[in-house]
Amino acid sequence: MPTWRPGPEELLRVFDEQNPWHRTGEVPDVLARTTERALARELWRLLIGARLERYQLVLGPRRVGKTTAMYQTVRHLLAAGLSPAQLWWLRLDHPLLLREDLGTLVRSVLAGAESTEPIVLFLDELVYARDWDLWLKTFFDDRWPVRIVATSSATAALRDRRIESGVGRWTEQFLTPYLFTEFLDLLGRGPRLEVGRTLAETIGALPGRVPDEDMVSALRRRYLLLGGFPELLATERERVGTDEVAWLLESQQVLRSDAVERAVYKDIPQSFGVDNPMMLERLLYVLAGQVTGILSAAKVCQELDGLSQPTFDRYLNYLERAFLVFTLPNYSGPEGGTQRRGRKLYFVDGAVRNAALQRGLAPLENPVEMGMLIENLVAGSLHSLAILAGQRLFHWRDGKSEVDLILDHPTEPLAFEIAASPSHSRQGLRALIERHPRFAGRSYLVAPRTSTLSATEGTSGIGTLPLDLFLFACGRQAEAALSARLATLT
Repeated sequence: MPTWRPGPEELLRVFDEQNPWHRTGEVPDVLARTTERALARELWRLLIGARLERYQLVLGPRRVGKTTAMYQTVRHLLAAGLSPAQLWWLRLDHPLLLREDLGTLVRSVLAGAESTEPIVLFLDELVYARDWDLWLKTFFDDRWPVRIVATSSATAALRDRRIESGVGRWTEQFLTPYLFTEFLDLLGRGPRLEVGRTLAETIGALPGRVPDEDMVSALRRRYLLLGGFPELLATERERVGTDEVAWLLESQQVLRSDAVERAVYKDIPQSFGVDNPMMLERLLYVLAGQVTGILSAAKVCQELDGLSQPTFDRYLNYLERAFLVFTLPNYSGPEGGTQRRGRKLYFVDGAVRNAALQRGLAPLENPVEMGMLIENLVAGSLHSLAILAGQRLFHWRDGKSEVDLILDHPTEPLAFEIAASPSHSRQGLRALIERHPRFAGRSYLVAPRTSTLSATEGTSGIGTLPLDLFLFACGRQAEAALSARLATLT
């Protein structure tokens, strides 16, 4: 029997449902919140003007607001004077749209569009379209009258062949989970900081102490459980008179269902063809128990009886590409290459780790676990900054000496040891400076309840930073890096 395919009438009905501004001229408020991240404030500028721009692929974990940022971009374009008939939205995981190739869908849009100007296409969940990379290459090379913004919850270069297709044709924009500063902005308590050219400059201008330290510390602890997911954070702002414990537990269930289970059982199998998603889920749970530690493939495979080393490497790669975890190589200096051995493991957002293990509120009462989550929070903030600023993030380990995090910059590198107390040992930082003198005057102990001391003034070139001030600096620096990155493309 021939496979049923939607006719023109069915496609037009779906298009009408997904593009309400064609009827009203406006984006409904329920689709585009008023609070915007830096990406939404700037992305629309890349889509106007006479020049043929590269396509924009917005990548990031589930529930970080990729779709919302695109709806906000539609709103900006309407405000800039573009006709609603120029702006078309296709949610490509729709059951009817899944039955057509991307070329057929775009031809249908062009046939139905009442516009003489290029169409701006918003393709939500791009990787659900068959041969999406080849179609984007065709649209660009053959100069179809379209400009494209697309989202995906897995990296665009899902297979090696997609790298070639994307060269010169599209640019990847990463939308990371909300940073701690963005969370505070949502609550109307965001800090104002003087942001320098680099993180080192920003750190150099920090005040001595955290303003409203007790309040900020309490909000940070809550943020550790909620994570940087805008729907949950917006609910935090609106929550009044509800049972806090029940609400936090419910938020973790939402994360477990959407950020973990959908990624493991839907996104990754769809993108990579995983034949054993249950083993993938088990691997994620084992990794969650080893967060901030040195990754041992042999130990993981031993714990997961039946998991081979090649499968471990492949599955870990999938989890990284789905923005659930990331690993940091061991720093070997400007003269050395990247070391694959001795990688350190982190979750892109520690709240996902808590949700995966169903930890509830337990981390708040466990100092060891809270210490791991704080280190993961700092690592995640620096990881976001590194992605947006085009820098590299490492850890360092040499024998018994180690340093948690190293942000490698050509002229202003920084090293950070994350601790629960200002009295924490500085032995690892001293060893790093002895081995790599470029970190003298650029190394810091980061801890709660301490004061700012410049590394150039500290003993042996080591300074101190209050944890929350450091998170403020990372957040504001990352936002500035994204704005600068987008400005160079306009």
